[in-house]
Amino acid sequence: RARLPHPVAAVVFDFDGVFTDDGVLVTQQGDEAVMCSRRDGMGIELLRKSGILMCVISKEQVPIVMHRCEKLQLEAMHGINDKLSLLRKWLDRRGADSRNTVYVGNDVNDIECMDFVGCSVAPNDAHPAALERADIVLSAGGGKGAVRELADLICDNSPDRQKP
Repeated sequence: RARLPHPVAAVVFDFDGVFTDDGVLVTQQGDEAVMCSRRDGMGIELLRKSGILMCVISKEQVPIVMHRCEKLQLEAMHGINDKLSLLRKWLDRRGADSRNTVYVGNDVNDIECMDFVGCSVAPNDAHPAALERADIVLSAGGGKGAVRELADLICDNSPDRQKP
């Protein structure tokens, strides 16, 4: 398994396929719904308590992304086609180094960001191209505890416990 950056300064997430199983339920009225794991919410809380910067960058422009992220008190930007440009600007505004950043993605539109950061992560059910680029492939799938698994990895490998 690849090592996490030391220390982890920021974690940036895609939404669909990371916080969700990449599925969508569409009602007769055309409303969309997705499945998320409540375990992931606790993972976000653990990362926040560790002082790690976090945000979601999503290509999808649907209210679900913003509603879920608002509930998690997680900064989110959606409807983003050029994720890498936004990621660079976001890190620059916060003074965070890309080498100490973890990016969690699951599909081909995440690969540029995955290649840009110090550590790329993918849920185990990600697209094969994303799995190939990932430094760490989680044992959990998107929407099934992947975010919590990563949070536990980061917290378990905090600077005071990480071996040189």
